[in-house]
Amino acid sequence: MAQWTSTVGAAHLARLLGSQHGGDRTAPGRAPAYRALADGLRLLVLEGRVPVAARLPAERELAGALRVSRTTVASAFETLRAEGFLRSRRGSGSWTAVPPGRPLPGRGLDPLPPEAAGSMLDLGCAAPTAPEPWLTRACRAALDALPPAARTHGDFPAGLPALRQALADRYTALGVPTMPEQIMVTTGAMGAVGAICRLFAPPGERVAVEHPSYANVLQLMREAGTRLVAVPLGPGPAGWDLPAWRRVLKDSSPRLAYVMADFHNPTGALADEEQRRELVAAARAAGTLLLVDETMADLALDFPPGERPRPVAAFDHGGAGVVTVGSASKTFWAGLRIGWVRAAPEVIRSLVAARAWADLSSPVLEQLALTWLMTSGGWDEAADQRRAEIRESRDAVVRALRVHLPDWEFTVPSGGLTLWVRTGGLSGSRIAEAAVRLGVRVPSGPRFGLDGAFEGYIRVPFTVSGPVADEAVGRLAAAARLVADGTATGAEVPLAHIA
Repeated sequence: MAQWTSTVGAAHLARLLGSQHGGDRTAPGRAPAYRALADGLRLLVLEGRVPVAARLPAERELAGALRVSRTTVASAFETLRAEGFLRSRRGSGSWTAVPPGRPLPGRGLDPLPPEAAGSMLDLGCAAPTAPEPWLTRACRAALDALPPAARTHGDFPAGLPALRQALADRYTALGVPTMPEQIMVTTGAMGAVGAICRLFAPPGERVAVEHPSYANVLQLMREAGTRLVAVPLGPGPAGWDLPAWRRVLKDSSPRLAYVMADFHNPTGALADEEQRRELVAAARAAGTLLLVDETMADLALDFPPGERPRPVAAFDHGGAGVVTVGSASKTFWAGLRIGWVRAAPEVIRSLVAARAWADLSSPVLEQLALTWLMTSGGWDEAADQRRAEIRESRDAVVRALRVHLPDWEFTVPSGGLTLWVRTGGLSGSRIAEAAVRLGVRVPSGPRFGLDGAFEGYIRVPFTVSGPVADEAVGRLAAAARLVADGTATGAEVPLAHIA
């Protein structure tokens, strides 16, 4: 009986492997061809870009795609079998695996388990700790407000009426007149994006995405069976490449387009009002629905929040061309699993109806906590506190990078939670692998792209500050030296040996 659960094609695997060496100036000549191939395949498994239990192409087929000898592929496979990263059975082929005792790799940006915090600095998850005393105050207020809700069935598929009203009022204050009937409360932003994709982008449907884009959404869409069409971002912090968007919308006619206009994750880019107006018009002309992710919108660091561009929905004068997703997770706390959708009333009705076989509704107590924050002024005060903390962390990370890694390139964003860093010609995937062995976790660029793109990048979040930021970046610098020296593979390096 076969032990594999998916397959990976030879051409796709060749593209993934080729992208690694495109970002690594030290790779050629560092190891025999079979060893370099084994290292590359192992790295793809460890990063989750090739799933565990994925059947690999036959040796002859992969050799042809890579333009190497079959002996090279056979030797690489044998090396991986000896290390526990490949299993084979006559008649069933070979499939990827992980050695006993190793955790299964995540394909998204999974948070580091709390029990690992003492041994690992986490630059993988862009989620700060809870702002106090606001979390405690909100939870106490929620408990005080709970008795009336507790006397009901507790299922509110569209969300608590008071929270829908508070969110509608907030959009109206931002220049987007909104009724409660245009709001659905969800279980986090990912719950909102998943619901919208199920409704508008069934398997096989084209979805246009910024390139790079948020890794977890890309993975959600891949696993939903959509056909992703990449649209490059504009250079620097200036937002979208509008000519590229017009070409893709005209040529591909995607049903849906996922964009992040405010402090894009991972690049931090901010689209201006004219870009927002033009993209809405271009999408309307192509019949494409814009799915706008505003989870970072309140994290403006270098100018007052009231001066940021108006929401993309402000330029959707017909009201049916833009669906907006928001969340409490980034501005407030990831543990408050409440998100929302703002859309035309008929879209909200369809989403609510479809929710019956998904998750029914979102937790009432958390909705009450967010309602108190939105209606008491606590949200704005907590957001002010959060912005001050993130600004301090951003500046600490930037200083540390400029000291320890002066050759790495990045643009300091005016908001958001992440820094998109070009790694001086080295492979971001290999740096990420070496960094884990040095006690710091960071996501590599290809997690945010398609088909192995952005190998020469990593994403660094603003979740550490002060001496911790300096220590984390120092470990990244040590990892980069290992990659540059060609010694990034091998046994774990004790933390005491880090320079």
